[in-house]
Amino acid sequence: MRETREDKVQGYDIIGDIHGHAEVLENLLEHMGYEQGGTGYSHPNRKVVFLGDFIDRGEELRQHRRLLDTVMAMVDNDHALAVMGNHEFNALAFHTINEGNPLRAHDEKNIKQHRAFLNEFAHDPDEKARVLAFFYRLPLWLELELGAQKMRVIHACWSEAHLRTAQDILADARLSEASLISASEEGTALFEAVEVLLKGYETSLPEGITFLDKDKNARDAVRVQWWKDTASTLGEVALPLGVDLQEAAALPVPRGMPRYGREEVPCFIGHYWLNGAPGPLADNVACLDYSIAKSGKLVAYRWSGEQSLDRKNFTWC
Repeated sequence: MRETREDKVQGYDIIGDIHGHAEVLENLLEHMGYEQGGTGYSHPNRKVVFLGDFIDRGEELRQHRRLLDTVMAMVDNDHALAVMGNHEFNALAFHTINEGNPLRAHDEKNIKQHRAFLNEFAHDPDEKARVLAFFYRLPLWLELELGAQKMRVIHACWSEAHLRTAQDILADARLSEASLISASEEGTALFEAVEVLLKGYETSLPEGITFLDKDKNARDAVRVQWWKDTASTLGEVALPLGVDLQEAAALPVPRGMPRYGREEVPCFIGHYWLNGAPGPLADNVACLDYSIAKSGKLVAYRWSGEQSLDRKNFTWC
């Protein structure tokens, strides 16, 4: 989805995964010069772009209503733009019944992950419906222009092939209830596209090689660092960083792995649970998910049109 802003907007502040941390978001907005008014937080000449994953994580967290009130007011009053994260997609699937069953299973693992949201909305169906309707309004990606300069925003992976698939099916890069059903059905073209765009490109590991993810679930596939356009081995691109792939580390990169060339415009992503000092992943790619849900940082990048991303433009709380 393309949007051009040539009026008063002089820059965009792209904010990573928030996972219900309303107070930290408010602190970050105020740190960047946004002020609370009758239409929500706003800045005289800048606009926020949210990277999705507003919800879930932290079973005892009780800030989802406050967080979503802040975000929805900013988007509704044109103080912010936002794309969908995999947790918004999961929530829509969790709360949508198709042929007598939820699109996302109500099993122990999924309920635990979604518990913080359920704690606040399970007994308020009208408010829950309003929030889910907002999630449907979120595009899967954005291409923005600031004067002659361009940038891209997506939650997990900018893959041209999967974007084309989704673009052929979706209106304005947004899901409908019908397309949500298709995107939740393994084996469809839209399922594969949404998996990559919102969760990242994965490749299977050789039989017998597994690792534990951040939630202690055994995994037999790894996500890849698609922004490493010159990498040649699986070990160079495997995620999470530092994962022990044993002999699989020497395998060539997956044949179908998306690549993001150095000549492409800047692209901002979330999703990948980074740690340490924020900085670009490549000259033209920045991840802004620094694990706020695991006692990390809520990070923003203050973009004013530069095509080579600069470490000094990261800020956080």
